[in-house]
Amino acid sequence: QLGAILSVVVLYWKRFLTNPEVLKRVGAAFLPTAIIGFAFYKIIKRFLLGNSDIVIWSLFLGGLFLILFELFHREEENAVSEIALISYRQAAIIGLFQSIAMIPGVSRSAATIIGGLALGLRRDVIVEFSFLLAVPTMLAATLFDLYKNAGLIDQDQFMLLGVGFIISFVVAILAIKFLISFIKRHSFIPFGIYRILVALAAWIIV
Repeated sequence: QLGAILSVVVLYWKRFLTNPEVLKRVGAAFLPTAIIGFAFYKIIKRFLLGNSDIVIWSLFLGGLFLILFELFHREEENAVSEIALISYRQAAIIGLFQSIAMIPGVSRSAATIIGGLALGLRRDVIVEFSFLLAVPTMLAATLFDLYKNAGLIDQDQFMLLGVGFIISFVVAILAIKFLISFIKRHSFIPFGIYRILVALAAWIIV
């Protein structure tokens, strides 16, 4: 996760350093996720993570929802065209949508993007905002999890984490560039179909 966070910072550092209005919106969207995540951390770790049934159902229902949403959603002419123009209310609601991704199998990016589209944001705007929002969200989740489980990690595992950090950084940069290019020309329907197929395959295997 830290590698993926760094990739976003590298790609969008100007957004973070030169536009305080963008930072305010990211902060407003992060706050609901932080509160809900802290409140339900133990429940999520104990009952949700590692539950294959929840993951499979999340993949299937999430894919179905993506397809139905894209079939009926129409972007309005007056859709929000800049991150700095997102209202604080809209940002907070997007943060609530992001919180749904605490359920294993739910895509954080898809949840925030669908939330933003439903609130009247332009597609390219909410995709970029989703990546920016990933920085404080994933950073906080990673650091909090490390704090809770630091005693369980030995030196060899830190070496493995280092390798994972480098790989995730490179892959995340390529993935972000691809997704931004893809989403400007396509809908999420292929991603929805992919999720459904993965869920069906998992049902057969499990």
